[in-house]
Amino acid sequence: MLVDCRLRAATELFAHTWDPVILAGLSEGPLRRAELRALAGGISDKVLTESLRRLLANGLVERRAFRAAPPRVDYGLTPLGTSLVDGPLRAMGRWTREHGEELLEAQERAAGQAAS
Repeated sequence: MLVDCRLRAATELFAHTWDPVILAGLSEGPLRRAELRALAGGISDKVLTESLRRLLANGLVERRAFRAAPPRVDYGLTPLGTSLVDGPLRAMGRWTREHGEELLEAQERAAGQAAS
């Protein structure tokens, strides 16, 4: 069967615009929420919350609360999240560096043809 449930589940991890951005941001180490938001640039607080919940639910990110004054929470990659970043996400980044211009040109051509 071509439509494997596991393949669809894995593909879904890249379907949400901000999820790969957050994963890439966490690849250098744990970050606090405000740091993640600044790093992502342009993400709303609501969308960041949704993305973090989705990544937590998929076991890709862990939330760590520290008892301190003031209380502190940060987010980091789990081993599963690290494997996703080091494998498919890194490969996608490499592909984008090699073919990104071609992709953008094709999209511009298609948009121009649709407008005609």
